[in-house]
Amino acid sequence: MNQAARRIGKTLALVLPVVLVLSGTLAVTRVPWAVSPSQAQVLTASTKRGTEPSNAPQDVLRRQLLSDLQRKNPGVALTDLQVQMAKRPTLARYCSAIARALGQAAVARYGRQRAQSWSRPVCDTSFAVGVASGTNGSDGTNGTDYGTGYGADSASTG
Repeated sequence: MNQAARRIGKTLALVLPVVLVLSGTLAVTRVPWAVSPSQAQVLTASTKRGTEPSNAPQDVLRRQLLSDLQRKNPGVALTDLQVQMAKRPTLARYCSAIARALGQAAVARYGRQRAQSWSRPVCDTSFAVGVASGTNGSDGTNGTDYGTGYGADSASTG
């Protein structure tokens, strides 16, 4: 009897943590094999909706520069970025991420070779990095998701 109780206890000690971890993981995420990919969604603790554009100064500047790039050319957008960094030094920590997004957008709009022709040393050559990492749509992407990249990692690289 005592032997059986110990065996049951050991089994529960091994199985229970696994069950708790799996149930907790499944409680906060929706697994892609349970629903179609278009309905798959990762739940977060944030209450802010991801569909609303941010009005943070760096996001406003990024949208304005991407618009300049689409309407005019990457050279105009890079010049405006340099001017804005001189005017508002508080945005300097976002310069690399914005320049990288401009590089990716330039590749999507003009192709890699033509986009590279506008490269210049803006924000530690982050525009060129964006061009190098950008896709020109040949892989099935439309090239319009230029994530902000404003996390703690990108703040330290710029």
